[in-house]
Amino acid sequence: MIGGTHGKILHVDLTSGATYVERPPDDIYRLLAGGRALVAFLLLRDLPANVEPLSPENLLIFAPGVLQGTGFPGAGRHGVGGKSPLTGALGSSEVGGFWGHEFKRTGFDALIIHGRADSPAYLWIHDGKVEIRSAVHLWGLETAPAQAAIRTELGDDKVRVAQIGPAGENLVRFAAIIHDVNRAAGRNGLGALMGSKNLKAVAVRGTEKVSVVNRADVTDVARWLGEN
Repeated sequence: MIGGTHGKILHVDLTSGATYVERPPDDIYRLLAGGRALVAFLLLRDLPANVEPLSPENLLIFAPGVLQGTGFPGAGRHGVGGKSPLTGALGSSEVGGFWGHEFKRTGFDALIIHGRADSPAYLWIHDGKVEIRSAVHLWGLETAPAQAAIRTELGDDKVRVAQIGPAGENLVRFAAIIHDVNRAAGRNGLGALMGSKNLKAVAVRGTEKVSVVNRADVTDVARWLGEN
């Protein structure tokens, strides 16, 4: 396993409730250092041909890059993607904030969401574990109240939340996925894709450190960037 990765991609099937972990070869990470590149690769590899964007067969993917979670400056953005409900083409967006860093510390390098939940649900991913929880009580809430309710329910105000509001729930084709209440994956209508899966939110919390092969060099470069 190379530095900057855990060597694990989490798959969640909302239809069946099944989860499994994929362990890709290191070459995938060497070739696809950025999160958006990994999102594009996974979509081209796994998305069925001619799938309807709002059907359960579409995939919703979240992927930080190899630098995220290492503490390296400027590495706070991650990729989100799927087949766009707005354009019908490959839909890719990226977003900053703390969600990507926290997701990386759960022990996974990417999240691929399959299927559609029978009723509103949210994902709770924490230190290598994943739960599919009911979001019936959250459906219809705007993003700030929904995030507050999730943090209260989980008993941790440091949980990071990626979620949709009423626009995504109602499949507005330019709806965004909101992270940390004030950061948006706003391109290509990926909020509508998330809503089509009956998925209100993805809440993450982790304590697993991301390995770095040569920490001293990373620290030196980080300090140089901070000073310049």
